Amino acid sequence: MNAQYRSAVLFVKDMAASRRFYEQLLGQQVEMDFGPNVGYTCGLSLWEVRAACEVIFQREPDTDAPLGRSNLETYFEVDDLDAAQQTLTEAGVRLVHPVIEQPWAQRTLRACDPDGHIVELSEPIDRTVRRLAEGGMNAAAISQKTAMPLPVVEQILAAGRPK
Repeated sequence: MNAQYRSAVLFVKDMAASRRFYEQLLGQQVEMDFGPNVGYTCGLSLWEVRAACEVIFQREPDTDAPLGRSNLETYFEVDDLDAAQQTLTEAGVRLVHPVIEQPWAQRTLRACDPDGHIVELSEPIDRTVRRLAEGGMNAAAISQKTAMPLPVVEQILAAGRPK
């Protein structure tokens, strides 16, 4: 068998609210729209929980089964993390935590989508490497701080600044 990963699917209660979150706040582009199931070009899909349970289990969903139980996280990278935080805050999105620096030095924030699924927004890791270099760290120190192999750090630094 050679299984190829294609997508993560989040079950959602309110498709309209979830679509607003992922499309308007996170800027995701719809690739396929089947009504109760929407796929985005990034590989993430949303599936209305009632439709999903009917197809998968041939029954209604458990009414007391919560979604977004702090046991799953989707990960996105954004060019301007501070602007993303402001956008989410202004939209009334619940933040798990504001922008912080992770132990591996990447800046990140975590928020909850309308169903409580954790959504991580982070600076691209190559930006983390460049930020540390601009702060005076050499490649070896960056490698140690980020736990990235030294050749990878050197390759990122040699590639130059993103446009």
